[in-house]
Order: sequence, then structure tokens, then C-alpha cells
Amino acid sequence: MNPDIPEYACAGYCPVCRKTHFLEQGSAHEHCLLLMKIFEQEGRIDFHTPEHLADHRLSLDYLFGEARGQMFGVLECKDSAGEVLILKAFSGQYNGIWKVEGWVPPLPDVEQFDRLVCDIDRQIKELGKRIALLTEGEERQRLMGQRKKLSQGLMKEIHALYHLRNFRSEIKPLSEFFPNGIPTGAGDCCAPKLLNDAAKRNLIPVSLAEFYWGRPNRSGTREQGSFYAACAEKCQPILGFMLCGIAS
Repeated sequence: MNPDIPEYACAGYCPVCRKTHFLEQGSAHEHCLLLMKIFEQEGRIDFHTPEHLADHRLSLDYLFGEARGQMFGVLECKDSAGEVLILKAFSGQYNGIWKVEGWVPPLPDVEQFDRLVCDIDRQIKELGKRIALLTEGEERQRLMGQRKKLSQGLMKEIHALYHLRNFRSEIKPLSEFFPNGIPTGAGDCCAPKLLNDAAKRNLIPVSLAEFYWGRPNRSGTREQGSFYAACAEKCQPILGFMLCGIAS
């Protein structure tokens, strides 16, 4: 990383303006610590909802089982009147759920995503059942090739739902930033979700921080309560563009 950029900053190179942009952790770090305290007190991420209406799928117990932990992020923003707003996000889906009250939404339209996945996923599963009944042979290989083609096509259609916004009112497809193939989960991490929502709402980002909560990941690179910079593989290629246009 550029020595002029703080270690845990949200940063990336913008191929459009050919500059590196970044946001420091700043006050977002303190807001993350407050969020951790709420997690400890409430034991669920739908704490904006009255307890008697809580969804059991949104319990933090989920992060301590086989699913292991997850990244969470906070973006400190200002609106046009200079009022401070705090946005928060979780990476990917939470226990299969995309949208939770009080948390920023994902980049793609959830209804479009669900319709697309539901139809093709059903076909993929049906092929899987047929393949399981066959021993090695030409027909089995044909069906496996058919299933692989469907899976690859599904990923292309899913990625086509992802469009990135920046603070110059520019919008570009996710695919433009990954000429050698889009990594799984690109666009679903906290920083892209937060910046996309802020740009959509004409807010001005001030600081951003991300932390991990739950059971340590299998590789041992994530521990509960620790802060981490945006990932190099999935986030840095798009964050430069997404940060472009923020007034200094």
C-alpha cells in the first residue's frame, strides 16, 4: 500500500481519473465499537425491530456455528446540510437474507436476483439429481457439462445486475473492473455496499471502518472484534472508482 495511505483505510486506484482515493477510519472506528457493544447487549442484528418481532435467523448465534463469522462496516457521512449520518452494512447475505431494516441494501435489486437464481438453480439441482443416478459414462458427462454451462451462465447474469456508483454521478458495470473474471462475492463486501448507498443518496463520506464478528474463519486470518482493511482481490479494484468525486 502507498505509504501515504493509513494502514486500515478504505482505498483503491480509479482507472477513470487515474488517481488513488481513500477514506481513513476516523470516527467510523468509534461507531464500530458502539455497534459491537450493541451486538453484545442485543445478540441479534435486527435490533431496530421490537424484540417480540425479532427474526430468529438474524441472531448473532448464527456467526458462531458452521457459518463462522462475518464482516461488518460503518460509514460516517454528511448530508447537503452538513448533518452527520451513520450507515452500516454486513458483508454478503446474513443467514441467506439480503435486506435487514437499518442496514444498507445490496447492490443488485433483490427481487430480480431472487427470480433469476430461483429459476436456474432449480434446473441445476434437477440435473444434479439425474447425475447422481448415473455411473460413469457418456450421458453422465453430457449432463455434467450441461450443469456447468448453466452455472457459468447464471453467474454472468448475476454479475450483470451489479452496477457501481461514484460521487461524480457515474455508474459502471462491475464487469468493467475485472477483465480476467469477477471473483466470487465481488461487490458484496461492506465498503462497496456502504459507498454505493451513500452515492445513491447524495451523501458525502467522511470515514469508513470494517470489523469482524463471530467465530474465527478457517484460515485464522479473522478474529472477533478486530478491524481489517478492504480486501485486495474483490474490493480494491472497484473502490478507487467508487470513492472518486468525494470533496476533500
